[in-house]
Amino acid sequence: MDKLWAPWRMDYIRAPKGESDQCIFCEKSKSENDIEDLIIHKDENSFVIMNLYPYNNGHLLVAPYAHVSQFEELDQQTKLEMMDISTDFMSIMRDNMKAEGFNFGANFGIAAGAGIAEHLHLHIVPRWTGDTNFMPILGHTKVMLDGLKESRQFLADAFTEFRSNKLN
Repeated sequence: MDKLWAPWRMDYIRAPKGESDQCIFCEKSKSENDIEDLIIHKDENSFVIMNLYPYNNGHLLVAPYAHVSQFEELDQQTKLEMMDISTDFMSIMRDNMKAEGFNFGANFGIAAGAGIAEHLHLHIVPRWTGDTNFMPILGHTKVMLDGLKESRQFLADAFTEFRSNKLN
């Protein structure tokens, strides 16, 4: 049996959780400062935000504005929009970040590993051959090649250009 260790995630687990009764996705979706709040794109029914505790550079979350916990609770338009946005971002990361693959999906419910179970969200994690190396295991250090704000800006610009080209 292979084992995957992710000790850098302990920062997230040990971090103090907010005292706010407000859902982080509901709160961030109303942001007026997309750069500070790491929001890359806002669409009609959903938005894209950088993961504050990424598994890899470019780890994105696609969340609906609707505060629901199950995919079947979303209307068809929101489901389609979230999948279209996800598809576009994977194309962007493949072309601009040279991603060789992706972990894509969601954890529905605490038992499935959802850290924020009350507001569903999709994960897009770009992957490269050899991107898991000895640093997290031996040095308890995850090598992140770019800052969150820099990654956010890069992907926001690439998304704007991608959508503009797609419409033309």
